[in-house]
Amino acid sequence: MRKVFYQLQGDMVLQVLERGKHRDVAIQQGEIFLLPAGIPHSPQRFANTVGLVIERRRLKTELDGLRYYVGNTTDVLFEKWFYCEDLGTQLAPIIQEFFSSEQHRTGKPIPDQLLMDTPFPLSTRSVMEPMSLEAWLAGHRKELQGGASLNLFGDTYETQVIVHGQGSSKGWKQNVDMWLWQLEGSSVVTMGGQHLSLTPDESLLVPARTEYSWERGQGSVALAVTQDPARKKPLG
Repeated sequence: MRKVFYQLQGDMVLQVLERGKHRDVAIQQGEIFLLPAGIPHSPQRFANTVGLVIERRRLKTELDGLRYYVGNTTDVLFEKWFYCEDLGTQLAPIIQEFFSSEQHRTGKPIPDQLLMDTPFPLSTRSVMEPMSLEAWLAGHRKELQGGASLNLFGDTYETQVIVHGQGSSKGWKQNVDMWLWQLEGSSVVTMGGQHLSLTPDESLLVPARTEYSWERGQGSVALAVTQDPARKKPLG
């Protein structure tokens, strides 16, 4: 499951397992980051920080896993796989299960409690570096003012993060949710007979299979995120 991270206030650290090695990815205030699917990760957040994480609902066939490793190695100490509907309520009991476990007490795994094969292969891809959204916008200002719509991370991924300049667009009941975030200027989304105005820092979720139109005025810059499982590609 690919995730988009953005730091609104303060910095965070995302601990990842990249190509068989543990690594800390520092995401600073104002930076945006796309985490590829199949990368074990652990967000580390601190007091007085605020960040966004954008990810879609899971398909019924998709599982999430919580893993603990033996020290700084890549040997799995404890793992639990589950279908995630509400991470806020489901994660805490699994964490408590680990801290009450023999594995936590001894620091040694119990082999017959580990899967021989994970529900999906882990990615061997390197992660990208976080980037300043403000600097990216400054570098593409002329295109956006001309009404361009630009793909922030390219067309490789299931997750599409499109930055739209002024102009208009329509959607005809697409199969995935779309999250809109107004960065500059204003826009109006019409759906279900309602006209919904967006001003800077306001956001709106356009539910899947909803017909809508989106009018972006002069000086408008807005971000649209979709995560379409039909675009999933083999992990690499």
